[in-house]
Formats: sequence, structure tokens, C-alpha cells
Amino acid sequence: MEKFNKIVVKELEDGSFSQTIEEMSFDSLTPNDLLIQVKYSSLNFKDALSANGNKGVTKKYPHTPGIDAAGIIVKSNSSNFKEGDEVIVTGFDLGMNTSGGFSEYISVPTGWAILKPNELSLKECMIFGTAGLTAAMCIDKLLLNGLIQGPVIVSGATGGVGTLALMILDKLGIETMAFSRKESAIDFLKGIGAKDIIHSFENTERPLLKPMFSAAIDTVGGTVLENILKLIKPNGAVSICGMALSPSLNTTVFPFILRGLSLFGIDSAEADLNWRKYLWQKLSTEWKPNHLEAIQKTVEMKNLSDEIEKMLRGNQMGRIVVKIS
Repeated sequence: MEKFNKIVVKELEDGSFSQTIEEMSFDSLTPNDLLIQVKYSSLNFKDALSANGNKGVTKKYPHTPGIDAAGIIVKSNSSNFKEGDEVIVTGFDLGMNTSGGFSEYISVPTGWAILKPNELSLKECMIFGTAGLTAAMCIDKLLLNGLIQGPVIVSGATGGVGTLALMILDKLGIETMAFSRKESAIDFLKGIGAKDIIHSFENTERPLLKPMFSAAIDTVGGTVLENILKLIKPNGAVSICGMALSPSLNTTVFPFILRGLSLFGIDSAEADLNWRKYLWQKLSTEWKPNHLEAIQKTVEMKNLSDEIEKMLRGNQMGRIVVKIS
């Protein structure tokens, strides 16, 4: 095969951006340690932003988004991998400023790839993807510090990280509450393990409120995180990993010095490779939700633009898996 297909996002003369599937030569790939035939990718919020021309995510166009990829090695210049190995690539610079997973082939450094756990299929790896790995990192930070007794509140609960965090915590037998402004999502959220759903917080400027939660996982930032901090029980903790609402945080020191609150920042893109391997093993065994397939929708590359628009409008729930080849 001399050609392969990938999604290419281009900046047009009027400042808008187009998404097309184009046939490429293998010479167009940057030479690297591993050549991977991508079988599945997934749609994340960063991908939607990149596909829509957000230069805070992707600096130069034309570009191929896709921060996740799962596939088979077809050429290896690394002693760590051989042809035929099934691997996962998430984060680092994939799909940001390096051509990403919305492509039938990618070329990446050996340090970006992890061998797929035997207990997971390539498709299941992409149901998790960056979202699942990020959720696992949030939970692992809380567990390592002995800070989860329940209930745990999860914000942005219908998104990829929120959905998978709820499901993993449910698998671990930990009581959860979901925060979501989507009234239509109640059945979905209870179906994946949320005991109850909160749609809004008390409108108050008080620095502390009656404690309700032992811990939290926040994906949205802004006023939602500000309110969550006021509601954490003494010696509790919050893992933060997103800013879908806002990157700003207007708070006081009171939750930290009067209740001993800990705040953990999670960056899955540059996370240590050994930590990634450990968490993928957890996700493939005792942390694997019972009904993983139930939260995903699989689409082909040619239908991805509709899903990108839905995500940017805030209308997605669960995970979008992209069948590549």
C-alpha cells in the first residue's frame, strides 16, 4: 500500500477551517521510531478544539487531530517493540502539534507507546483513551493519599472523564454524586453508578459550606470548582483535570487551612510512562467497568465532523470511538 487516508484540518482564506479526508503518501509522515497502523482513535474535547482551528491547542495548520490512537506496529526501530505488537498511544504531543490519531498510520517516538494489556481489545482501549487514563489518574491520587471514603462528587459528569470516573468508582464500591446541568442526563448518570445528581450549587459568597463530600474530581473549573472546594469534608481532597467552564479560580485559603483540603492537579499528557503502564493494567483488570461498551458510540472518520460539532455544543454524553482502519 503506497497511500493512506487521514483527516486534514485546513485554515481557509476567510479564517474558517475545513475538515476533509485526504489520501497521503507515506513520505508525508515524519520519520520516527514506530510506524503504527491505527485501528481506533477517540474524540476528546482537545480534538474538537483542534479540528475547529483553536490555535491554543494546535499552532499550525494543515493538521490532523487525534490525541489517542490504538493500533498495530508495522515497522519498529526500537528494541522495546516488534512488528505486530498492539499498542496504545495517548497524550504527549500526539494530535496537538504532531499529526494525530485521525489517520490510518502514525509515526511516533518509542517513548509514546505502551503495549496493550491482554485483557483489553484495541477498541476498549479507545473507549478509555485519554479520558479514561485521566480519570484513573484522578482516582489514583485520591486513593494513594487515603482520601476516598465517599461520597465523591464528579463534575462534568456526562463528559468522557466524568463518565469513566463515575464508572470506575462504582466498580470500586465507592458512593458517587454527579454534577451536571443536563436535566436530560439523569437516567444516563444513574445508570453508570451515580447515586444522585446535583444540577446547581447554592449561590453564596461564604467561604465554607456544610461539608458533604470526602473527595471530588473536577473537570470544569470556574465557579463549579469554587463551590466544590467549599463542600469537601475535613482532610479531603480534590483532583482537578479540566477547565471546560473556565480556567479561573476565585477562592479563599479557608478550605485548605481550616479543613486541611488537598488539591491535586492532573496532567495526563506528560505523565510518567511507568505510571501510565500501572494505570492501564488497573483499567484492564480490577478497575474495568462492567458495561464499558454501553457508554460509547463508534463512528467512522467520514462521520466525525458531526460528532465534533455536537461536542463543541456540549451535547455529547459518554465516549465517541473512531474506527480508523
